[in-house]
Amino acid sequence: MENEEKLEQIKVASLDEILGKKFPVLDDGFVRVVDYMGTDESIVQAARVSYGKGTKKVTEDRGLIRYLLRNRHTTPFEMCEIKLHVRVPMDAWRQWIRHRTANVNEYSTRYSLAIDSSQRTSDSEWRMQSKDNKQGSEGFFPVEIGGKLTEREQEFQNFAREIYQERLNLGVAREQARKDLPLSTYTEAYWKIDLHNLLNFLALRMDAHAQFEIRSYATTIGNEIVSRWCPVAWEAFKDYRMNSMELTSMEVEVMKKMLAGKQEETLAAAEKFGWLRKVDGKLAGNRERIEFEEKLTRLGLVAPWK
Repeated sequence: MENEEKLEQIKVASLDEILGKKFPVLDDGFVRVVDYMGTDESIVQAARVSYGKGTKKVTEDRGLIRYLLRNRHTTPFEMCEIKLHVRVPMDAWRQWIRHRTANVNEYSTRYSLAIDSSQRTSDSEWRMQSKDNKQGSEGFFPVEIGGKLTEREQEFQNFAREIYQERLNLGVAREQARKDLPLSTYTEAYWKIDLHNLLNFLALRMDAHAQFEIRSYATTIGNEIVSRWCPVAWEAFKDYRMNSMELTSMEVEVMKKMLAGKQEETLAAAEKFGWLRKVDGKLAGNRERIEFEEKLTRLGLVAPWK
């Protein structure tokens, strides 16, 4: 029809430049862009279809995107999709695949030989278990101990690979021969996800509390890929999610009393929330209190019980 609008595919020159380029992660992993659909313009386009005249109050595309993200209007961000090819150690992939908001096709060791590569840890990278966080780490072992751990790691990985190869040579089925490969073995996958769910993934996995290995992948995806793909949305994401903070109702109550200089009432409120329980004369571990203390540190403040 003569009056039909002609549509053109939205392209991103800065992302096209890196299509297929492998961004290295860890010692032998990588992330690369295979394909994508949409960009910042697609977010704006979708929002204006949804809200119609209501969006005319926001005259700039940047302002609209920032408004959408700030107020958690998420569906326009689902209009952008990206497909990545990743190589990642299996233990990190276990965490990654828990994000059930993507389309995934993983390398199969039932049909193909396992990738002959395992993630290795240098003598300065062995982390100690956190005393306060059961699923986290803090500090590093001295290199004298780390060197021994790295040496034993390499021995184990080589031995596991040797057993795997021995089974294959004897004719053991690949689906069974693989069963004793370590979680450090690299796997590969195609991972397709929309921008809304990708930002949720990055908010969790770029966080300082995330495990270092998966955080390395998330940081690469965010800084090297999303920043090129949807730069306005990426800027808003950093401003309103990554570099912002939320306060719980308990934290607000304690902070109001604290900023008003009401020391006794502040301590009483913290006590009421169970933050100040002591064991052997010392404050017991309490995740809510510790998280609040971290927020105060970011604001240049010190908890009155410290």
